[in-house]
Amino acid sequence: MSERERAYYRNLIDAGCSEKSANIYLTLLRAGKKSEMLRLLESYRKELLDRLHADRQKIDCLDFFIFQMKKEKGECVRPEHPR
Repeated sequence: MSERERAYYRNLIDAGCSEKSANIYLTLLRAGKKSEMLRLLESYRKELLDRLHADRQKIDCLDFFIFQMKKEKGECVRPEHPR
């Protein structure tokens, strides 16, 4: 594996790709199938973004619940982030 490929591999792993997926992406790149590799990477990116949005929604629900509990307890509360 060349230095460039090692850097690509490390970046893919850092981005949360499994070792198997990272190797598939590099195999596609070596085979000159850059378009297919990019299509798969964009699909993976969308998956990560969907998870991020879902987690954000969960955090918003939890923030609201905490706010309600403090309000019922009689604590003077202000939301940390206006929404």
